[in-house]
Amino acid sequence: MSFKDSLSAGAARIAICLEAETGRFDSVVGDGMRYATSGGKRLRGFLVLETARLHGIPTDRAVFAAAAIECLHAYSLVHDDLPAMDDDDLRRGQPTVHIKWDEATAILVGDALQTLAFELLADARLTDDPSVSVALVRSLAQASGAEGMVLGQALDIAAETAEMPLTLAEITRLQAGKTGALIRWSAEAGAVLGKADPAPLRRYAEALGLAFQIADDILDVTGDAEKAGKRLQKDAEAGKATFVSLLGLEDARAQAAALVGEAEEALACYGSEAETLRDLARFVIARDT
Repeated sequence: MSFKDSLSAGAARIAICLEAETGRFDSVVGDGMRYATSGGKRLRGFLVLETARLHGIPTDRAVFAAAAIECLHAYSLVHDDLPAMDDDDLRRGQPTVHIKWDEATAILVGDALQTLAFELLADARLTDDPSVSVALVRSLAQASGAEGMVLGQALDIAAETAEMPLTLAEITRLQAGKTGALIRWSAEAGAVLGKADPAPLRRYAEALGLAFQIADDILDVTGDAEKAGKRLQKDAEAGKATFVSLLGLEDARAQAAALVGEAEEALACYGSEAETLRDLARFVIARDT
């Protein structure tokens, strides 16, 4: 199976789980949850499935952790799109949740998706070992909270009114939280499920997450808004520093490629079994959406 076929198959499996879990909610909030979790490449969930596979965890179990991270990620997008945050009206080529419904509904949809993520991690169908569930719940809370994704978003908002553009080190710290923390959790989840050392996957994910954000910054400059399904060049309009504005386009591309090399090297201990993860790292900087 090719990498793109594997990615599609993983996304389809996660979609089935998400549809089943959000299908329990017969309300406008449930409608919004299903809407917010539809579409997308589901890269974070795919990372969970692939790293779980490396450690002998069946997809039928790992899919609940994969769906959990997709719920958490979707919540963050719903809230980020609000007028008080990034004020976006388009996501994945469709109206954002607060545009389709209203701001109050969008807040509640995000809240509900966040809590569903932790409910899925506590589901007995994921693992027979409660200590594994606790470890996943705790680590996702840390990755998504005031030391992780939320911190990164706060730093991003502060950058909009800062007197001076952020330095390269400051942007790297910001993105390690805003983007990198959930990618890191996704990559480590398979090792946690398999009760294995997560260190190699952590190194892989740290390089992958930074490469992913540099690629995003490149796409914001060179991409096609119709393909991306969202408004581009927002950071330039806001006068915010990015990897591209600080490094230049070609050096940013070179840095992303070097990070992919680091990510691939981190997987050496898994041999050929990790080839799909290597393909994923290469895909991250080659994508056009």
